[in-house]
Amino acid sequence: MRLDLRDRTIMITGAARGIGAQLARAAAARGARVALVGLEPVPLRQVAAEVGGHWYECDVTDQAGLNDAVASTVQRYGGIDVVVANAGIANIGTVSTGPVDALARTIEVNLTGVVRTVSAALPHVRAARGHVLIVSSAAAFAAMPGMAAYCASKAGVEQFGNVLRLENRRRGLTVGTAHPIWIDTDLVRDIRDDLASFHTAQRKLPWPLNTTVSVERCAEALLRGIEGRRRKVYVPRSIALVQALRPVVLSGFADRLIDRFGGAELAERMEAEVHRLGRSFGRTSVEGGR
Repeated sequence: MRLDLRDRTIMITGAARGIGAQLARAAAARGARVALVGLEPVPLRQVAAEVGGHWYECDVTDQAGLNDAVASTVQRYGGIDVVVANAGIANIGTVSTGPVDALARTIEVNLTGVVRTVSAALPHVRAARGHVLIVSSAAAFAAMPGMAAYCASKAGVEQFGNVLRLENRRRGLTVGTAHPIWIDTDLVRDIRDDLASFHTAQRKLPWPLNTTVSVERCAEALLRGIEGRRRKVYVPRSIALVQALRPVVLSGFADRLIDRFGGAELAERMEAEVHRLGRSFGRTSVEGGR
């Protein structure tokens, strides 16, 4: 059965910018009550004022903070019908350039943050026989130099969602995982601006992995996925081909093809660029969610 969002409560993490903020706008336009969770109080307050929603400043790696965010949302709206675990970050550089704390932080936010978010909100969403949307990525199906922690975390997110779906099939709760490709957000723009090597590599990727999608188009796709209680949302839809061809994409043949197109040189150039930058995250990225 479709999920009519009018007068439903949707809680979104990573809602200060990018996908989360635009999803809040699109959901509010459908008549939903919106709760925004994130690390940046100023943009959170601005988006909440724009959509007439509730906001709560919280790091998704802080369970106590998430529990409070959920309690605050329930107190304001009486329950939670949909939770969107969207918060995510991406460190820049290879495993060799580290530092290890940046790699671990990416996994902690992207994967553990999803686990904590869903665990905090699940009793309320289950009681509402609602929907959980977990934002993974096309990176769950592919590998690219400089994205070790990001790809690993997003693959973990996909499997977490798959198991959560199986666990709740008989409870009336539906679970979907979303797999966007490059979305025109601050996070992606930061990486492109900081690393010329990364920008060059993205342009060389085969279709559809070289596609860039607007944040508005992405948010609409996610919202349609929620309304349709879809188990998978691909942005764009052609990313479904990448998942279907994952054994090829992650094969030895693909490794050799990446080498042929300069994969080793890409890693070396990226390491040099990150060394010159002297930081592990983008200029406008917040090390706790986008």
